[in-house]
Amino acid sequence: MKTVLPDDRQNSLVQWVSQATGINTFGVKVRLLGNDLHILCENAECPQRWQTLSELLQALQQTDVDTLINDEQPSIYQVLIYGRKKGEHRPEWCHRVYLNQLERHLEQVEQALLAQTETPIIPGGSLIISNESLARQGDGDAIARYLSEHLSHLGIAIQVKVKPSPAKNNSPIVANRLWVFCQSSYSPDPSLLAETVAQKLRHLQLVGYQDAIIVAQVRGELEPDWRVRVDLTPPEVMLKAWARWGDVQAIARILTEELLGFKIALQTSLKESTLHIFCTPAFDPLETAAAPDKTIVLQAIVPLLESIAPQAIISAAIYGQKTTDKQPTWIDWVSLPASEHPFLLTSALELARTGDQPAIIFLLERLLNPNLDWRLKTGGIRVLLIRKEDLLHIMCDAPVCPTRHQVSSKVTQFIRQLKIFGITGVRVYGRRAGDKEPLWHHGVDLEERSRSVPEATPEFAATSEYVSSLMIDETSEEILRPDLTNEKVKIFIKETAKNWVLNINKLIRNLLLNSQLFTQSNQEIDENPDNQGIGSGMIWLALGLLLTLQSDFMLGYVVAHTVKNLPKNTNNISSPLSSKAQASSLSPNNQKTSFLNQTGTTESLNNDSSAFNASGFINDDNAQSGNLPAGPLKEKATSTAILLAARSQMPSFNARQLDEQLALYKQRLATKKRSPDVLIVGSSRALRGVDPVALAKALASQNHSNIDIFNFGINGATAQVVDVLIRQILEPQELPKVILWADGSRAFNNGREDITFNTIETSPGYKQILQESPTKVKTNQGNKNPEDPTEKVSNKPKTEDTNIYQTTNDWLNQSVANLSASYKNRDQIKILLQKQLQYLPFSYQHSPVKLKIHITHDSEIDNNSSLPGVDFDGFLPLSIRYNPTTYYQQHPKVSGDYDNDYKSFQLVGKQDQAFHSMLEFTKNNNISLIFVNMPLTSDYLDPVRTKYEQQFQEYLLTFTNYPQFIYRDLSQLWPTANDYFSDPSHLNRYGAYEVSKKLAIDPMISWPTK
Repeated sequence: MKTVLPDDRQNSLVQWVSQATGINTFGVKVRLLGNDLHILCENAECPQRWQTLSELLQALQQTDVDTLINDEQPSIYQVLIYGRKKGEHRPEWCHRVYLNQLERHLEQVEQALLAQTETPIIPGGSLIISNESLARQGDGDAIARYLSEHLSHLGIAIQVKVKPSPAKNNSPIVANRLWVFCQSSYSPDPSLLAETVAQKLRHLQLVGYQDAIIVAQVRGELEPDWRVRVDLTPPEVMLKAWARWGDVQAIARILTEELLGFKIALQTSLKESTLHIFCTPAFDPLETAAAPDKTIVLQAIVPLLESIAPQAIISAAIYGQKTTDKQPTWIDWVSLPASEHPFLLTSALELARTGDQPAIIFLLERLLNPNLDWRLKTGGIRVLLIRKEDLLHIMCDAPVCPTRHQVSSKVTQFIRQLKIFGITGVRVYGRRAGDKEPLWHHGVDLEERSRSVPEATPEFAATSEYVSSLMIDETSEEILRPDLTNEKVKIFIKETAKNWVLNINKLIRNLLLNSQLFTQSNQEIDENPDNQGIGSGMIWLALGLLLTLQSDFMLGYVVAHTVKNLPKNTNNISSPLSSKAQASSLSPNNQKTSFLNQTGTTESLNNDSSAFNASGFINDDNAQSGNLPAGPLKEKATSTAILLAARSQMPSFNARQLDEQLALYKQRLATKKRSPDVLIVGSSRALRGVDPVALAKALASQNHSNIDIFNFGINGATAQVVDVLIRQILEPQELPKVILWADGSRAFNNGREDITFNTIETSPGYKQILQESPTKVKTNQGNKNPEDPTEKVSNKPKTEDTNIYQTTNDWLNQSVANLSASYKNRDQIKILLQKQLQYLPFSYQHSPVKLKIHITHDSEIDNNSSLPGVDFDGFLPLSIRYNPTTYYQQHPKVSGDYDNDYKSFQLVGKQDQAFHSMLEFTKNNNISLIFVNMPLTSDYLDPVRTKYEQQFQEYLLTFTNYPQFIYRDLSQLWPTANDYFSDPSHLNRYGAYEVSKKLAIDPMISWPTK
């Protein structure tokens, strides 16, 4: 991509060229491409080549061309000068000028002018030293010019800096690190530059450089786009490292290079523990050359083999023969160091089976780099290995990140074949060289293993030499003060205790005096009565608040213990208790949390037939399955959500639940001043199936503390609905770090009618989104109908009174209610007071109204009845337990053939397009997308639905190459555990609790950390 210079800079360059050459400014054009300046000179007759070059070279000697361009433009390393006749499309001549060799170019041009021959002189010649030759000497400026020759045509400017690198093991030899900065007006893909620059740098065979860091940056931006590390280890060092392990191909390459000067070619083969080397003439077209000289061959080969000391190779048989002969002319037998040193006898494969990490690394690198030439050119795929307990973590990095398909199956199969003792699982990671975090990961368990603790990705250093810098020095100790003696410490403690007692006495004295219940015995000065009034008011205010808190605490305690001691034979409760009050008061754990305002996991209750559940007494059917652990029942947010949705300035989306969930989410963002770490999305399976509180607590037990989670599940949500929610409804600053998409195959079915999305698409809220950002979604937008009744309804709440004082009063009431231990149980307190006061003379005037609560089994609740609302985390906890016997007495049993959710089941269409949009969006915004296929019952998974589920799983597995996408299949987790379900395809709060715990310890999910 060519860079057009600003008008003032371009004019100055054109004028400078015009003055130097005498060509009119209309005949001069300049362009900057990378580090190259292109100058086109045209006239009625094509300008003479050598005369024009002579004039320009003299001008370049007297002028720093960098001063003629913008300060933000990269430095110019070379100038390309073209000459052409006006009206022509192609130049007649072109000459490249290296600005660091202007004197040599001038000599060449002067010789051409003196010759004045008709035969054109080839430019360059021996006078010009190539940038490659200068770059091999290690000069940073020369390296930049050398790289610029190969990258400037891509519009990429190069700048090189040399910085010292930390010495290894306190070595006195200081290695340098090469920093290559690539600047362009666009963001080049790493695969375009990484391997190209790596090959060019390694081709130079630089001495004194450990590695190079390639930094790509878009011009005008402050932060780099990406970084890549290039290993500058010389090829001969890499070859010797592999030859040391007995790699035959590496040994052959080293010996070939050594014998090449003697015009001897060789071939090698390994049989058992003997290396066979066949030497023949390197150039013998007539096939008459004699066999290589034995003395020369042995003097060249034997010292090399002894210095290499290859592992598990005891001896070498060296043969000398003619090209055409089948029998060797001479043979010699050489013993190698492995025959004398026992530790060299064991092969790399046998060492790897014992768990030797260097041997495993060599074998894996050999496996992943089958092309030795390519490894020597680019550095190849490097392997880092860490063993943690019974897991082997293997990192594979390269200038271009290896793909999961390229390495994962090879590595896991190889480790499985090794059968290393104590290793029960393998975790493979892939990243770009120089990064710390992997771009993808893959895990396989070799044996059945328990996963009580999640497996966090270990921290691999960017290069193995820097591992020591990440470790803590075990010998470091705290610095103590030697001047402190035992006597001084005792004196300090006594003085501190004395001062503390005096301060406490003074504080109590002042409190008693300010209450005006006490006065000083000898008061000489009258205090200001105004100050006395303010002080006493504050004292009595504090006492009043303290009395209120004590009364609230005692009432909550009395109510909790009164309910706990209710008689067993009470079948009907005569009280106006709400479902929320029942749940909070009848659970033993919630007796504590009701006034301490703590959240936690509710432990299993005692299997007593007299215990309460969320709906009343546990009947015989429920007693056989027992009580199950679940997350705590939090305060419902139904009324708050309705009020917030009504006052929202956002038009309605024609979906009440979406409007209320969005209002709750906006309030949460305004309260916490940041977006949640994890956002749960999906249909009713997500709304009921993942408990944010249980998930956060399980993550906290795995060292992921303070993880903020919100459940944004929407009944009937499909892939299109989730796509609209994430990409259009929510603002970029409102998006989380991790999206947990909990759903199933029917959300991706393109054959059924998407009623939820169609409703949202015709809503005023969706139309407003399209008007604000018309480029986000390409769709036919009709004109707004001012008479639309839905729009009138959505705008109606805006006319309501939004008095700020009333809003503040409501907020204060809600806040105090949340802190109170007795407010949530106010109905129970009223009933208890009525029972205690009913025998007083005036009690007959206000006889209590008895409201009977009909006790029903959870699994028998009518699906058409009103369900409890979501809590403030967006989660809908249902205590209903699925009982097939009673459930199908009230609901028809529909097979997959007649299920509208699976009608004309197909995975190609709008839902698929929405899913692809989500993948690209999360990738571009660095958001992790986790899709969980939620559990289903065996009653639901009939043969038809099972077939569709298998198609859906195969469909999702095709997307696992996306680095930020993780797929977890839980559909067959509990096919017969009906107590975890509220109906055949939805979890209840007990199933949501178990799913949340399982996701928290899943080793393949990388949860955010703080």
